[in-house]
Amino acid sequence: VVFLGTGLWFFWSLLLLSLFGILTAYSSLLLLLTEVLLWHMTEIFFLFPQILTLLVIVVCTFFMLILSIYWKDRWLTFGLSLKMFAPYMHLSSITVMVVLSWPVAFYLIHLEQEARMRRRKMTQYERKRMKRFNILTKLRAIQVAIGLPFFIIILCLYLAPLGTYSPCIQEKDKLGPKPDFFGHRGAPMLGPENTMMSFEKAVENGVFGLESDVYLSYDEVPFLMHDNDLRRTTNIREVMPNASLTSGSFFLWDFLSTLNAGKWFVQLQSKPFYNMKPLSKADREKAMRQMIPKLSDLLELAQKEKKIVMFDLNAPPPKHPLRNTFVRRVVSVILDSNIEQHRIYWLTAFDRQYVKLKAPGFQQVGRLYSIERLTKENITKINVDYKKLFYSGLRDYKAANININIYLVNEPWLYSLAWCSSIHSVTTDNIQLLRQINHPYFFMTPSYYMFVWFLMDGVSAVFIIAIFYFHWWRGKKKEKALESTSSQTDTEILQRGKSKNQYASNLSIEPPPRILESPWTLKPLHPALSNRIRKHPGPRHFVVAPKKTDRKPESVKETIKPLMPAKDNVRQLISSKAFEPVQTPTWSATRESTLQTTLSALKADEPTVSSIEAPHPETQRKRMPTIESP
Repeated sequence: VVFLGTGLWFFWSLLLLSLFGILTAYSSLLLLLTEVLLWHMTEIFFLFPQILTLLVIVVCTFFMLILSIYWKDRWLTFGLSLKMFAPYMHLSSITVMVVLSWPVAFYLIHLEQEARMRRRKMTQYERKRMKRFNILTKLRAIQVAIGLPFFIIILCLYLAPLGTYSPCIQEKDKLGPKPDFFGHRGAPMLGPENTMMSFEKAVENGVFGLESDVYLSYDEVPFLMHDNDLRRTTNIREVMPNASLTSGSFFLWDFLSTLNAGKWFVQLQSKPFYNMKPLSKADREKAMRQMIPKLSDLLELAQKEKKIVMFDLNAPPPKHPLRNTFVRRVVSVILDSNIEQHRIYWLTAFDRQYVKLKAPGFQQVGRLYSIERLTKENITKINVDYKKLFYSGLRDYKAANININIYLVNEPWLYSLAWCSSIHSVTTDNIQLLRQINHPYFFMTPSYYMFVWFLMDGVSAVFIIAIFYFHWWRGKKKEKALESTSSQTDTEILQRGKSKNQYASNLSIEPPPRILESPWTLKPLHPALSNRIRKHPGPRHFVVAPKKTDRKPESVKETIKPLMPAKDNVRQLISSKAFEPVQTPTWSATRESTLQTTLSALKADEPTVSSIEAPHPETQRKRMPTIESP
């Protein structure tokens, strides 16, 4: 797509995939960091990671959409790879889950211990109060969110072979013969494509047949060329730059035969395959001298080497003199070459009846036709794209005894898939590598796979259980240590508290302490107001909890003198009626009444109360005139 739009021959896909892979990995690390910070309740202030992550998501989504539109056939290849690698992905996935069980077990046990400790510290009242939604519910939810998916995935992996089908899991006696090879445009990794050097290299590597593409020049000469124009594989832009976009079918053969078709191949920046091996010095010199060959040159080589010839015949563009008769011209050239007719695999469907009539020895090859059409046209061979074949009727073609050739197979795993599927031949660019394969990759018998399946499941289950037990045992050990430490600390605190209380209870403060009721009562000030004011406590309401002991309270040496409330408190607590003319009791009477009240309360509860320092009433007499009526 990039070459058609820009004319530049470069591996943009590798560059883009590398760039997006780096960005995706970096943004994933940022997201992981964000999760860790949020887990520890840390507020995030950095805008750059957030903006970068958002941009990466948008850019990757855009280009994934583009790939889904223009690269959708590759998703079919991805599906086939899953089918091929399914047994090994199953075993490796179980291994990964065993490794993941360590952090999963750690967090699950940690969360369980935290929940148990929090539950132990809570009182019964707090449990009832926070029953509906509390921290324990959150901890349980996190445990479920982590543990449930893990166990569901591991269970599915244990049972995955029941629904897995891989062509390379079969008995050895059912494995078909090794598929034959068609050299795609010759051997394009060893020589410039569609040149005689490329076809000779393919013959040296033992191909079964030679595959090519044919166009017709303006003076009716069939020549070998894949692209519609001459830019990519010739030096047309150096010789005639203004005509570089013109179709090759509009040039005369005399001009086409002068173009160089090999210099582009030896240039470092124009390698058509990224995994090409460097050429020797002799091959480089030979490649730089390559020209555009004619179809008759290929037929001569095939006749000499006893090879099959299969080619795509491209129809000439409009206004070409052979627009409607190009098939007949090519058939006549083939018949004039004196090659055996059975060595021609005829692919073109246009004017097929004429070809059958004129050259009955040609082996007719169909496309992805239906079984009914193949039977009607008496076609026993098909040449199809492997992606479409494996998703559309492979079993039907095999049941009808159709000879199958698939293209374009360059990877060893894909060639192994074709071998295990009993495909007869493949068209490849990578002949030098695939010819070295003597047994399909990833092949195993069903009994061996079942043995490995049960062994892997059993061993992984033992490891996972052992990991969970280890974390549980270590957590129990830590919990016991914490409990012992906390119990010792509590004991020391209680002992210190008792000693402090005993020391405080033995203290005496002058003037003598007074026991306050709730709040500062006005009994000493006006006994008649005590019942009304007790119902309306002020903002400074406080109670001193008595410390109960078995011994009797000590006798009060002096009469407890009242504490005069502040100005604001009097305004809040006492109504205006409180200061109507009444007979105010003397200070001595007030002391006696306060003492009686205190003694009665002490006799009822019998506590030992820590002393509270209160100002002596003598110091408060000077403040009495400041009291105003509300």
